[in-house]
Amino acid sequence: MPKSATGRFIDVRLRNIRLTRAGRSVLRDVDWRIRPGQRWIVAGRNGAGKTQLLKLVAGSIWPTPGTGGSRSYLWRGEVWATPGEVQEEMAYVGAERQDKYERYAWNHSVRQVIGTGLHRTDIPLHELSFADHRQIDRALRGLAIEHLADRSFLTLSYGERRLVLFARALAARPALLLLDELLNGLDTANRQRALGWLERSSRSKRSWALATHRVEDVPASATHALVLERGRVVYRGTLARAPLARWLEPRESASAPRGQGRTRAPRRRSIVRLTGACVYLDEHLALKDISFDVRSGQCWVVHGPNGSGKTTLLRTLYGDHGVASGGSIERAGIRRGVPLEIFRRQVGLVAPHLQTEHPADLIAMDVVQSGSYAAIGITEATTPADRAAARHALQRFGLTRLGRRTLRELSYGQLRRVLFARAWVNEPRLLLLDEPFAGIDTPTRRALQTIIRDLAARGTAIVMATHYRAEWPAGTTHELELAGGRLRYGGPVRSY
Repeated sequence: MPKSATGRFIDVRLRNIRLTRAGRSVLRDVDWRIRPGQRWIVAGRNGAGKTQLLKLVAGSIWPTPGTGGSRSYLWRGEVWATPGEVQEEMAYVGAERQDKYERYAWNHSVRQVIGTGLHRTDIPLHELSFADHRQIDRALRGLAIEHLADRSFLTLSYGERRLVLFARALAARPALLLLDELLNGLDTANRQRALGWLERSSRSKRSWALATHRVEDVPASATHALVLERGRVVYRGTLARAPLARWLEPRESASAPRGQGRTRAPRRRSIVRLTGACVYLDEHLALKDISFDVRSGQCWVVHGPNGSGKTTLLRTLYGDHGVASGGSIERAGIRRGVPLEIFRRQVGLVAPHLQTEHPADLIAMDVVQSGSYAAIGITEATTPADRAAARHALQRFGLTRLGRRTLRELSYGQLRRVLFARAWVNEPRLLLLDEPFAGIDTPTRRALQTIIRDLAARGTAIVMATHYRAEWPAGTTHELELAGGRLRYGGPVRSY
């Protein structure tokens, strides 16, 4: 139902909010007010509490009882002490909702997914009315993604899915948008679509809060900033005075960091080779006629717009997708009758879907150990050597203190570091990295880039998909450009 202009906007106030999870303090004495028309940037390192704060405002989690804190929501002239009465006036967009579709194989059409935002359901439960379709069309046009309307959600790229979920939130015309790393995984064109909408929002009194790690993802229309450190507010005020340079990754430079030579000349043995490969997702042709040979010691960067096939390519190399008849894939040491798991145990994989597949009640130590067997969870009895390797990997990635925590206790960025440790635990011959730095703060990103550089220097083959040129590993040797599932270029790095 369309909202009336009167009382359409929300004034949110948090006072002395505290949040404890599994006995650990996540938010401490947080005071924050979001007034109508304010547009906030939320910054802080991984684990600072950004996601939990946004979810707490949205009403999906509750403050720790008995701590004296309070939430209040001023809406239509009344003050509500809990978000329940105003939840339909707010919309939250974050990685967890996106992961749900992968976890539960919700493969509805894009139009249906956006429609669930109108009816506040996870899956389509209501027949869409004529008015619903008009609102869906408006949301699609607002982000210039009408061409995706009839696609199945799980055939979309990671970035396309994120933009569709943004459209889902916008379709209901919420008074307050809570956006957790909205721009992760978006290519340049789609990032500009999302940023363009955020810029245009300054014409109304609609409010939003955007958590990000990158200064280039801060819209010019932002008015205020909130910075968290270890669950406490260290800055709250106007954007112009905010110390964001300390907390956000600087704007990417025009050239990629390169130049460190390899410590030894690696043997150039083929590890995995595609020849004339076509790959289908459901009935959608995601890759067409791809030929690509990854050899030991090479470092490949895969780039291209959202929907070009980057994730599909990496998952095909790993073995999650098959190659259609007429093409082929060859993997070193794998012949007919040899289990694919033998190859996978020599491969490290970091990808967004892995954050979905691991059960939330697993501890980080077990997730890292699972990398020894290329498994999800612990499926076999582990050995003392497995446990020692996992402890070493946790230490290598600065995760020792998190080893006994469950995944649900970790931030998105902390969990990504756990996946890096899992990928590294067997010292792989091939490392596959799909947007590996999404959701990672600046110091952690730099530390991980150093580890990737060292692996490449020792001869590990690397294939990494990214939208940011500044993320190209030092010593990158080759690049592969995709567009519409086709190969536009594959070979030595070009000068730019």
